[in-house]
Amino acid sequence: MSRKQENTVSSNAIFVRPLFFYISGFSNIPHVNYYYIFLCCVYVVTVLGNVFIMLIIYNEQSLHTPKYIAVFNLAVVDMCGSTALIPKLIDTFLFDSQFIAYEACLANMFFVHFFTFMQSLTLLVLAYDRFVAICFPLQYHVIMTNTVMIVILAIVWICTAGLLITAVSLITRLSFCSSIVINSYFCDHGPTYRLSCNDNSPSNTIANFCITILLFGQLVLNLLSYLCIIFAVLNIASREGRLKAMKTCTSHLILVAVFYLPISATYIAAITSTIQPNARIINTSLSSTIPPMLNPIIYTLKTEEIMEAIKKLYKKNRIFSTPVNP
Repeated sequence: MSRKQENTVSSNAIFVRPLFFYISGFSNIPHVNYYYIFLCCVYVVTVLGNVFIMLIIYNEQSLHTPKYIAVFNLAVVDMCGSTALIPKLIDTFLFDSQFIAYEACLANMFFVHFFTFMQSLTLLVLAYDRFVAICFPLQYHVIMTNTVMIVILAIVWICTAGLLITAVSLITRLSFCSSIVINSYFCDHGPTYRLSCNDNSPSNTIANFCITILLFGQLVLNLLSYLCIIFAVLNIASREGRLKAMKTCTSHLILVAVFYLPISATYIAAITSTIQPNARIINTSLSSTIPPMLNPIIYTLKTEEIMEAIKKLYKKNRIFSTPVNP
């Protein structure tokens, strides 16, 4: 490490901060370039699908409801999360730009984790919306208004940003004396703070908090909300009523499964056995990139209101595009 890289001096202490980090992920994987091309395709589909969903919700007045405000938010978060991750990943590995400046690394860390947690929290907000709709159907329009949903989402954005700013700020209090090699496919928080040579317990604490509360804690809350929904559905007298109630939850249940199952499987495998580093990196990268691509597809195919809005928009455009005979 050069003298310029060795340290920077703050008013309180001396911190050893490198000018750059080296992102090592996807090393020694045969034909890995095909995987990068696949991720390019995933990114294009993600952007197109989520923009499509946003346009449908924006243009269709009947979808201006609390549920679809949350769905719109999920589409924004999915698109931003993929944009924060995939283009940089492609640039890093496909074009051999694995060195990343210290400040750019912290920015990358913030945005990737921020939008991942926002995806999880938005799914929880949608679970709460379905819980109120099915368990308290008569009070739904009093409890869940558009204003209430916007306030809930604003609080989620502000709290998540505050937590991630704290987590990234703690990284600036760490010294990196020897290795600058981050064993991940982006500037991942865990692999980065573990490289430090001074006390990293605050970073370890906030990392454990985020994983426990923001990921698995939310999974538990999602499951509890659906237990309440199942009990409420079983109390509905007619079979048609039960099916109709569950049908409104199908798309959200699939989204929760798509988001949480791969992440949970990777963490459980890492805890219970020794998982090969490249297998872990590929699993986590797929867990981060595939759900944002699938979410708009699932909502389009599995949600009756979205399909009706698409048909209505298609008919409207067809009328306007039909030439008028003189």
